[in-house]
Amino acid sequence: MLKSRFLVLLTVLVLVMSMGAVSLAQDVIEIDYWQYNFAPRVEAMDMLIEQFEAENPGIKVNHNSEFPHADFRNELAASAPAGVGPDVVSLFYGWIPAFVDAGYLVPLPEDQFSEEFIIETFSPMVANSKFEGEYWAVPTAVRALALFWNKDLFEAAGLDPEVPPATLDEFVEMAIATTQYDGGEDIYSIVKEGHAPGFAAQDHHWFREVLIRQYGGSPYSEDGRTVTWNSEEGCEAFSWLAAFETEHVTGSNDLFTDVTQAFINGESALHVDGSFRIGTIAGNNPDLNYGVTELPVGPNGEQHTFGSYWTHGITRRAADDDARMEAAAKFLQFITTPEAGTLWVNQVGELPAQLAAASDPAILEDPILGPFSAGLEYSHATFFVDESAQRQVLIDAFDQVRLNGVDPCEALDEAAAAEQEIIDNFWADRE
Repeated sequence: MLKSRFLVLLTVLVLVMSMGAVSLAQDVIEIDYWQYNFAPRVEAMDMLIEQFEAENPGIKVNHNSEFPHADFRNELAASAPAGVGPDVVSLFYGWIPAFVDAGYLVPLPEDQFSEEFIIETFSPMVANSKFEGEYWAVPTAVRALALFWNKDLFEAAGLDPEVPPATLDEFVEMAIATTQYDGGEDIYSIVKEGHAPGFAAQDHHWFREVLIRQYGGSPYSEDGRTVTWNSEEGCEAFSWLAAFETEHVTGSNDLFTDVTQAFINGESALHVDGSFRIGTIAGNNPDLNYGVTELPVGPNGEQHTFGSYWTHGITRRAADDDARMEAAAKFLQFITTPEAGTLWVNQVGELPAQLAAASDPAILEDPILGPFSAGLEYSHATFFVDESAQRQVLIDAFDQVRLNGVDPCEALDEAAAAEQEIIDNFWADRE
């Protein structure tokens, strides 16, 4: 009798515990976060997710980072019509207008991300996340361009390894001096590059927002709707940059995989890149003997750099469910705090987007991070209507010059007309 009662009680207890477990499982909200595959960013986000889930046991974040950078935008675009995809997504700030147009993003919730809060908390360049009167995304980190130089290749060329070029003229001189050839002086005889232009990397930004301004021009009209980078000043700047491959013969993107990999592997002396490259170097070639300095000044003596950021937005998928929307907003808050920005700079090398974290003296005084941080004061973030398409027209223009021998000014005029059409079509659809 006692045994029967015990078995009944045990059965009831098991059922109660089982029901409780089911209830707990049902109370856990799952959200999906997507970003492209870039190891330092993936590792940093995994750390933030682990911290977030520990503080929010009722939310589980699935981290999808399997997409190569080159495929990521297309994967995102394909996910919306299919009814799948992320609740919180990482995307380049220049994609925001196109993804808003597609109905992919929803405005940030005003309660957590008011305009006053964003202005007071984040770097001024985050204003580029505002479109048609709404903020659609906020970043963990921001980035700027600076000049990387290989100290060993400088020393091999008889240059002072601690003195990088401060002007564009010095940049040309040092690029020529550090180029090493084997059996000739053509592109394919190069064994060490002085400088290789890479428009598919960061040089389209360097040209558009830095070199044109240093030659006295402007890339766009004040309202951003008219292309002006094919001006006389723009032609001079474009010709200057193209000459490294066509006249000085100091390098090419076609050698050593690409310009970025060439520098990481120690095969290039001078390379313009973003602060995010620090993490890649640390992971792939930690023994690389390199330095970082602010971009060299141009003929007018002015300092300029390009500022940009990958940012995080909430998607329509999350907004379709109140519980997921609440969880997504809470997660977005967590990964954009000053603490998250500090973790990010330590793991990835990108600068904190939050003013409180970015003002840390340890960052400002760091010999590698400091030049990027200094550049934020005079950085320009391009307003793109379609960043991928606008980048491609400059890649195509440079290829016309280097591969087909087209005059740089002629190639630039054709490219400007193509970009103007992209901009005009975008605004025509909204009027």
